Amino acid sequence: MTVTMLPTRPLGSTGLSLTTVGFGAWAIGGGDWSYGWGPQNDADSLAAMRRALELGINWIDTAAVYGLGHSEELVGRLLRGLEPTRRPLVFTKGGLPWDQTDRMREPVQNLQPASIRRECEASLRRLGVEQIALYQFHWPDQTGVAVDESWAEMGRLIDEGKVRFGGVSNFSVDLLERCERMRHVASVQPPFSMIRRGAAADVIPWCAGHGTGVIVYSPMQTGILTDSFSLERIARMADDDWRRKGQEFQSPRIERSLALRDALRPIAARHGTTVAAVAVAWTLAWPGVTAAIVGARAPEQVNGWIGGASLTLTPEDLDEIAAAMTRTGAGKGPGRPWTDGVAGAFPAHE
Repeated sequence: MTVTMLPTRPLGSTGLSLTTVGFGAWAIGGGDWSYGWGPQNDADSLAAMRRALELGINWIDTAAVYGLGHSEELVGRLLRGLEPTRRPLVFTKGGLPWDQTDRMREPVQNLQPASIRRECEASLRRLGVEQIALYQFHWPDQTGVAVDESWAEMGRLIDEGKVRFGGVSNFSVDLLERCERMRHVASVQPPFSMIRRGAAADVIPWCAGHGTGVIVYSPMQTGILTDSFSLERIARMADDDWRRKGQEFQSPRIERSLALRDALRPIAARHGTTVAAVAVAWTLAWPGVTAAIVGARAPEQVNGWIGGASLTLTPEDLDEIAAAMTRTGAGKGPGRPWTDGVAGAFPAHE
């Protein structure tokens, strides 16, 4: 297997060097659960991950809850078929245990220490590894346990060698501060795209100031910021595709977002690339961002966005995108990467 070289960035102070894009394994978990993407062929999933590795990606991000364990099992199958020296770094997440008797019931945001440990050990078994490179709390707790207790358990998993580095996802700056006082937060995984830009105002700057890596998720806004997405595509989605009920797929948000997507076409044409690649590159243009998680359900989808890993948008491109945000009213939050330590101007509001 010939591997392409992609640019890399350090993940905070961990010493890990990540390619600027990684493979996101949410959709390959398949359908028949509360946040599934509809039916998915396992052979296509494995082929998509192999294609990502061929193109130079050196990490995969998954979670226990994706497909209720199935995504991790597929990543484990991939790893077993690779020589140890060719295996990517694997990151996973816990804190969303599910109801074994009802696959469509929404998982509970549970960061109780005993639950975290059970989930981590189950992830180790499904992945077939002795240590998880980066283990992350998927969402803040909703059971009433203090985050201090949860983060202390993360520390114990690290000290025992089951986890190499600990991180969080979807945490506020307040929760980050509480964790950081106890033990360094290696990385944070916030949602971030041209449509969901809030992390640029607080979480990303906080991470930049604390030596914490930032791995953003949904840079293409779960498919909206891609060349072929359309209202007709939504109508054709499987009944169990969670996006059917997602807020960003409802009117008038979806129409505004598609107008912003269309404004990216001339920029993509100038660079000889895809709209998807421009969307990914925009997230990587923000100081403090380490890398972006990008999903795919088939090899050709990887081909469509891999260019974003090495695409550098010009100041004129960034101005054009920020102006399009204001004009279309798509999303909200800072609209342009800062150059002087201050969040960009041109906010767009819903």
